[in-house]
Amino acid sequence: MLANSIHEKVALLYGEDRAEAITGDILSLVEKWKGQVPTFKPWVDESTSYLITYGDSFQKVDEPTLKTMKTFADRYLKDAISNIHILPMFPYTSDDGFSVVDYRKVNPELGDWPELNALAEQFDLMYDCVINHISKSSDWFQGYLAGEEKYQNYFVEADPAADYSSVTRPRTLPLLTPFTKADGSEVNVWTTFSEDQVDINFAAPEVLLESIDILMMYAANGGRSIRLDAIGFIWKVLKTSCIHLPQAHEIIKLWRLLLDEVAEGTLLITETNVPHKENISYFGQGDEAHMVYQFPLPPLTLHAFLREDSTTLSKWAADLTREAMAPEFRASKTTFFNFLASHDGVGVRPTEGILNDSEREFLVSETFRKGGKVNFKANTDGSQSPYELNINYLSALTDPADDVETKARKFLAAQSVLLSFIGVPAIYYHSFLGSENDIEGMESSGINRRINREKLELNQLETELAQSGSLRSLVYQELTRLLSIRKTLKAFSPDSAQKVLDLGKGVFALQRGEGLESITFAVNMTSDEQAIELGSDGIDLVSGDGVGRELTLKPYQFVWVKI
Repeated sequence: MLANSIHEKVALLYGEDRAEAITGDILSLVEKWKGQVPTFKPWVDESTSYLITYGDSFQKVDEPTLKTMKTFADRYLKDAISNIHILPMFPYTSDDGFSVVDYRKVNPELGDWPELNALAEQFDLMYDCVINHISKSSDWFQGYLAGEEKYQNYFVEADPAADYSSVTRPRTLPLLTPFTKADGSEVNVWTTFSEDQVDINFAAPEVLLESIDILMMYAANGGRSIRLDAIGFIWKVLKTSCIHLPQAHEIIKLWRLLLDEVAEGTLLITETNVPHKENISYFGQGDEAHMVYQFPLPPLTLHAFLREDSTTLSKWAADLTREAMAPEFRASKTTFFNFLASHDGVGVRPTEGILNDSEREFLVSETFRKGGKVNFKANTDGSQSPYELNINYLSALTDPADDVETKARKFLAAQSVLLSFIGVPAIYYHSFLGSENDIEGMESSGINRRINREKLELNQLETELAQSGSLRSLVYQELTRLLSIRKTLKAFSPDSAQKVLDLGKGVFALQRGEGLESITFAVNMTSDEQAIELGSDGIDLVSGDGVGRELTLKPYQFVWVKI
């Protein structure tokens, strides 16, 4: 029974004495939103793909950018992309949207909920729930500073003299920020990411209720997928790491339980840029996140191409079979959210335990050589280590001296890994459109991540896409074609089997699916030809050509062979 399941989880979080009242409040929210959510597809399949973009990535003069996005999407995405992930589209004060002022409003520069609802008529949408922290300019925090009773438990006050050495720090900025309240008292509150991003206190039940109402509102407005940003940090206990605590997992399980009841088909995706084993813990027992971001895939794919050696990527991928997961995982609606590029940099932490320090330093040096920057994290011993590489993924993969066709071949070869890997593929808009480093944007803003966040004027973009032989055209046309093929192949369903094949260190290869539906994927990660043996004749669905059991792959060539 739903009430019993809610009560059980709430009691674990807040104690048995408060569980009944909180359960009643949650059931009231269930009744409020029931029947207001559109009907969503029950699960993902081989036709599922995501485009990751900002709400203002595509622009026209004097037009709300969400309307411009719909124009772009209707013209350029319908044959390839099924879902559009819109990064935080709310009023904000910093961090390119991740310091939200109001979770329930759309940034007026983008448009409003009607524009999003119009976009949702043709595409499933994914919204960001940046619920670990909120802008210091928000009504919530300003109400707290003003002494309004409602908000006094919404934030985490702390003693600056306490010992915080065990707390995981994603950035080198101070953990606590002092503020002066209206009555003149000074308080120190948790600000894990920046002084403008004030952590929200989930130890207060009223905050949990706010989060549930917000999630259901997103689903009711076409948010079939909801990305839980920095979700591992939402519960604090002094003298612990304050990341991945059991309470954080219980809250996500509760959200899933409630969304399954009110908005069946809604998908929760956890964003935790951490080592692999910590990341996949958010699958729970098949009762937590529907998808987890596959954070090791971007740095390991980059490493494999730069070293022209698939050994490490293949060894890691060999453990990512559905058979290797727990029975609960295999039986549940759970899979990987795969990506190579995003609005953030390429995470380095997810390679811990996979790459050694020397290989991580190699990635760092290549990033600097190609015009990028590196963000560092503070360690508990006072040292710093690389946290993410700030560079456009195409620029990271290719060499500045490469010609346009070589850049396109290398980049598309890397994208073939993304499209073939178990899970669902998500393509960042700059990857879909063959963009390179935006050095000017990074330097003028002083923000490293702006190297891969350039806004695009739609008319100029369309001119570049129409230019035959341009990098934009080569990448866009081929990715669209590959996605159109992929969505017809059951072997690429997230529920299909995956097996890593050993075809030599210069080649990364997978068998997806079983029996007559199976596909053999192989990509040459090197600048030299690679001879491989498939074991049987077949048809390469990429080129449409018949292939024999022995095949020579040209530099950066890839195949989808149906035996």
